[in-house]
Amino acid sequence: MGSRFPSHQLSNGLYVSGRPEQPKERTPTMSSVAMPYTGGDIKKSGELGKMFDIPVDGSKSRKSGPINSAPSRTGSFGGAASHSGPIMPNAAPRAGYTTSGPVPSGGISSSASLKKSNSGPLNRHGDPIKKSSGPQSGGVTPSGRQNSGPLPPVLPATGLITSGPISSGPLNSSGAPRKVSGPLDSMGSMKVQGAAVAHNQAVTILNQDDDFSFMRNFPKPILWSLVLLFVMGFIAGGFILGAVHNAILLIVVVILFGAVAALFVWNSSWGRNAIMGFIARYPDAELRNAKNGQFVKISGVVTCGNVPLESSFQKVPRCVYTSTSLYEYRGWDSKAANPTHRRFTWGLRLLERRAVDFYISDFQSGLRALVKTGYGARVTPYVDDSLVFDVNPAIEELSPEFIRWLRERNLSSDDRLMRMKEGYIKEGSTVSVMGVVQRNDNVLMIVPPPEPITTGCQWVKCIFPASLEGIVLRCEDTSKNDVIPV
Repeated sequence: MGSRFPSHQLSNGLYVSGRPEQPKERTPTMSSVAMPYTGGDIKKSGELGKMFDIPVDGSKSRKSGPINSAPSRTGSFGGAASHSGPIMPNAAPRAGYTTSGPVPSGGISSSASLKKSNSGPLNRHGDPIKKSSGPQSGGVTPSGRQNSGPLPPVLPATGLITSGPISSGPLNSSGAPRKVSGPLDSMGSMKVQGAAVAHNQAVTILNQDDDFSFMRNFPKPILWSLVLLFVMGFIAGGFILGAVHNAILLIVVVILFGAVAALFVWNSSWGRNAIMGFIARYPDAELRNAKNGQFVKISGVVTCGNVPLESSFQKVPRCVYTSTSLYEYRGWDSKAANPTHRRFTWGLRLLERRAVDFYISDFQSGLRALVKTGYGARVTPYVDDSLVFDVNPAIEELSPEFIRWLRERNLSSDDRLMRMKEGYIKEGSTVSVMGVVQRNDNVLMIVPPPEPITTGCQWVKCIFPASLEGIVLRCEDTSKNDVIPV
């Protein structure tokens, strides 16, 4: 009597319900076996290499399995190359290539020399792919190479953290090296000079208005009030002298006028030195304890940022501030250097003054801050000139360096008395910086203050107060002992 439910018998004798499963075709799977690294040399494989011997049948590669006819092992191999490792899926099969182990020497003369021995995958044409382990330095990875590990970004020469955009790696999508923001050496392509400086946004171009001028610092309402008061005093003194023949008022007005004029001349002559004394007496602050928005003075060593400068005349590299000025003396019948040049005085004919962002390492705490003097920031420099010399073409011959410098700027070298001044702040110099502390995402910066600061009255020295705008730079000349060719 048959059962309603189908059943079948297993190989062990048990009967189970259901229909027997139909045998299915098993899809071939590829398995990878951990193979020792032999470098393609069978002599280094030892007994482990014998366990993975794979025969080759003419033009097709076979899987690992038993060896039907083991070839004899000899000390030399034929022109076929031996590769240890997986073969690329698109690689065309070739005779004489095995996935691991020795190459059969049947049919090949024992005197044939070994051409090539590589360890690694093959490319799409069946040729071995060259491997390079570790980072590639300073170049573009050629096609057909396989790199092990990521490529680290190329660090700048000094390892500084600089302002501006920073690329994510040394190579772009097309394989060309990317531009990395950072400081370069004195021969680097980032060196800015000549006409390129004037069009670089990172460079601040300073003019003569940034120099100290007592008349510009003195309040204009007070100045015109004094002028009006003395005019009225002279008129009244002259009237009284003519009417009642009494010169007391006129004498008093003349004495007061002389005293005020002497004070103006004194401040015009010694006002710059008084400001430098004020900067020297201002106490240094520690960057570690400085609060955000606090006005401080920091003294330390200068380090260049991502755009170093070069001095105009002496060609001093890696500077953060440069100033080169040419003056001319105007006699009675000589030409004026500028529209406001008066006779028997020195007049400014050319001024090249620039500043860029730089780093300063604080002497007090050892911390480093970015000083924002570039990108058009307001800067008041008090930097000593390292080079000052007079040139008189009428009695002496001009040096080739000076003639070249004049020719580059289309300046004439006629018979006029000239004076050259040049000052700079180079990397490694000691400077004092006055500005406002700003902390932004763990980046410590010194930025220009929003309002000018005043030095106050120095009654003992009879110095009127002066205002300082922007970041104040103070650097003393340390190259007085240097021999500078002129």
